[in-house]
Amino acid sequence: MIELLRARRSIREYEDRAIEPEKVELLKEAALRSPSSRNIDPWEFVLVDDRALLKKLSHCKPHGVDFLARAPLGIVICADSRASDVWIEDCSIAAILVQMTAQSIGLGSCWIQVRNRMYDGVMSSEQYIQTLLAIPEHMKVECLIAVGYPAERREPLPAESLKVAKIRMNEVARGER
Repeated sequence: MIELLRARRSIREYEDRAIEPEKVELLKEAALRSPSSRNIDPWEFVLVDDRALLKKLSHCKPHGVDFLARAPLGIVICADSRASDVWIEDCSIAAILVQMTAQSIGLGSCWIQVRNRMYDGVMSSEQYIQTLLAIPEHMKVECLIAVGYPAERREPLPAESLKVAKIRMNEVARGER
């Protein structure tokens, strides 16, 4: 697992080829095996491989999502906010497990933040996606994950660049003093 973490980088350029069905099944399994608080499993996943729909999803906010239109697969991670008060955490766990599974099977991925982002001055990114995919209002959208075969090579972050000062043993974090 540590080698996957060392190698994982956000990938925003993808080869123009579909992901094999067996790999998509592995991504689905990873999502469904994701732990959740009290085993409530409030999350749901909408997998999108339709190019026209991916293009529309890529307009969910003004910046940082255009690459989704070129990805062969997008995964909308959402949850029933009525079922759990920690749906955000549950969705976040599922998202990283999907990303790590993608990495383990030779795919690249990139998290696209949706929650608390705006489509325009009036509509949120979440509302745009809910409308586009007919997702009910109580189903909150945490993020999108773009997935595909990497068309770019990003070097792993060197160990020397890790922010080791962010870790403390037996002392209060600086921000809390």
